[in-house]
Amino acid sequence: MTITVSFPAEIRDWIAHNLTRGVAPSAIIEELVGRSNPLELASAMVDAVSSAFMYGMPLPGGTIEVGAPPLTYQPEALRIPDGPLIPLGERTARVVARMQRPAAVQLANFLGANECEQLIALARPRLDRSTVVDPVTGRHVVAGHRSSHGMFFRLGETPLISRLEARIAELTGLPVENGEGLQLLHYEAGAESTPHVDYLVANNTSNIESTARSGQRVGTLLMYLNDVDSGGGETVFPHLGWSVTPRRGDALYFEYGNRFGLSDPSSLHASTPLRAGEKWVATKWIRTRRFVPREST
Repeated sequence: MTITVSFPAEIRDWIAHNLTRGVAPSAIIEELVGRSNPLELASAMVDAVSSAFMYGMPLPGGTIEVGAPPLTYQPEALRIPDGPLIPLGERTARVVARMQRPAAVQLANFLGANECEQLIALARPRLDRSTVVDPVTGRHVVAGHRSSHGMFFRLGETPLISRLEARIAELTGLPVENGEGLQLLHYEAGAESTPHVDYLVANNTSNIESTARSGQRVGTLLMYLNDVDSGGGETVFPHLGWSVTPRRGDALYFEYGNRFGLSDPSSLHASTPLRAGEKWVATKWIRTRRFVPREST
């Protein structure tokens, strides 16, 4: 049996703030019980906010259901067509591997050698230290978990970028306008990216506003621009024990959003420390609707 109860915004936001700071859910529940909230209600309030964070959902509104079954992510089929070969205009990509959850496909021959070299040449003079959104302040800060350098291209910035964006749209079946600007990252020896999800968690104002403008992220395409022969630099999925070794021209596409508006926490991934040399990768994040940058509003 479930009952609907009031969930004041000030309590919700207090819970969200403490979860974002790393306070254990059990400690937050204990504090709420100490403020004369029944244990079942305190647990339901913390679970509601925790679930929103875990599944990339908006924070709960003015009410919650006490006694409701816990949320679970229901995976759906990858948008990519079946078969070993995928025609993409002037290129045909070859399927190397598929995965059911998160729904993913590894492709060879997605980019040509010349395209990889051109992207690196265009990006190199514009590189800066990679930043992320701080979950507490919402500000862009140098990433402690992403020791790389990067830059962003604008949508359609060059003929090459336009051609690649059209290829990505053909692969995913999602419009070019749903994609964020192509990001290029450069890793040197020792650089890594620690485990993270790509969908936006409603734990800061920046993510909440971005999702309101453009919808949630539902897919990521990683394109490897050079061979990494020294070891390291693999894209790993810790929950699955699966890793992808960078190889020039290969791509990895994975989806993590379903029709119910939930995101898949099993899409947690990382880039292992690079042992030597360098690694170049291009990333495209894709939204549920047209991407609107903050500076455009």
